[in-house]
Amino acid sequence: MKQFTFKGLMAPVFTPYTNGSEKLNLDAIEPYVQLLKGKDVRGVLVNGTSGEGMLLTVSERMAVTEAWQRSCTAHGITMMVQIGGAPFPDVVLLAKHAAKINADAVLCLPELYFKPKTAEALVAYLKAVASHCPTIPFFYYHIPMFTDVNVPMPAFLDLAEKEIGNFRGIKYTNGDLEQGSACLKEGRHIFLGADTILCGAVAAGFNCFIMTTLNICPEIADKIIADTNRGALAEARDEQRALNKRITTILQHGDWVTAMKKAFRETFPAIEVGHTRPPLNLR
Repeated sequence: MKQFTFKGLMAPVFTPYTNGSEKLNLDAIEPYVQLLKGKDVRGVLVNGTSGEGMLLTVSERMAVTEAWQRSCTAHGITMMVQIGGAPFPDVVLLAKHAAKINADAVLCLPELYFKPKTAEALVAYLKAVASHCPTIPFFYYHIPMFTDVNVPMPAFLDLAEKEIGNFRGIKYTNGDLEQGSACLKEGRHIFLGADTILCGAVAAGFNCFIMTTLNICPEIADKIIADTNRGALAEARDEQRALNKRITTILQHGDWVTAMKKAFRETFPAIEVGHTRPPLNLR
């Protein structure tokens, strides 16, 4: 079993396209990795929500994952890949591919059409997927505002840890900090995915973070975390308000992924990431 000890900042990276087209621009990934490393971001999540993973073909997802894996390995960056959001046979193919390239970790959405209604049903689905990458640390992607899967996470975690040998935790993208805090336990990795509650989450004990703004302004998150941990709560609250205000300004330009990708493109124009794919760019 591959070990997973990551703590800190992990950016859910954008999938780069050539400007003016939807063609993958894999050449942008190497400078993208260098940019993140230079800003002390030590991990990336590939093909997540921000990465438009569900808008890529299986072959594109594999190609993107392999390109990130090459650059991340070269620079000592942890790479987690999201494999869900596709028909079950394709999710299985992506799990096998993650195992083949020896990804550092796998993240998986729930079944999105025949939605699991209970912790047992969700665990059964994830167990079937995880069996195809049994040596890779396996995580569940909890993002109920997109998936409408609202299984209580504390009960789910207890069951998943019993049933799935390589299960290591979740990405928790939910504003319910009470439930999120109840998930925290020694030996678990609970990644916060909600940028706007970072200060409160750090105070509650979170120490792993996968948030879109880490692509754009990771230094703000770094300062919120450091100030909260040293007890400078007034400063941390002010920084959280500043981050939330910046997010509000960014979101004036479209949906979450489109607007955040635009902000990244304007902040780092030397890295050609292009726009978003349909249906995101049809709004």
